[in-house]
Amino acid sequence: MHFTEYDTRVAAYAVIVDDAERILLTWYNGEGSHDPGWSLPGGGVDYDETLEQAVVREVREEAGYDVEVGAPLTTQAWGHRNGTTRSDKPYKAVKVLFAATITGGVLGTLEVGGSTDFAEWVPLADLDQRGRRASVVDVGIAAWARQRETSPA
Repeated sequence: MHFTEYDTRVAAYAVIVDDAERILLTWYNGEGSHDPGWSLPGGGVDYDETLEQAVVREVREEAGYDVEVGAPLTTQAWGHRNGTTRSDKPYKAVKVLFAATITGGVLGTLEVGGSTDFAEWVPLADLDQRGRRASVVDVGIAAWARQRETSPA
């Protein structure tokens, strides 16, 4: 299918793991057509911003932190052939996940009336006990682990 025949959403996410091996996650409240659950801080890239600018904005809105955006870690893409509420065209989502480092701010969701209710530091070891999570969380953790294994100590 040619790219003009489907709608695309580009999103950018931060993978932030601290020295205590806790990951910063946000609680997606299910706004729209998905089930509530944990996600990475991030979301749709506005037309007039870069992927990195979107990460900075999204982390600030959803988790209250200022961040420095590092290198891209990985991508995730998925789609469906059924139309969305916006269009009757098939839909494709492309997510770019970046390493990021906190440079300031305080934990707390600044977004009002959006899709994120709160943010929390979750120990990686406890993730399976925390309930539903979006696949982007597992993709981000796997990419972070690969980067950690290959980075010089």
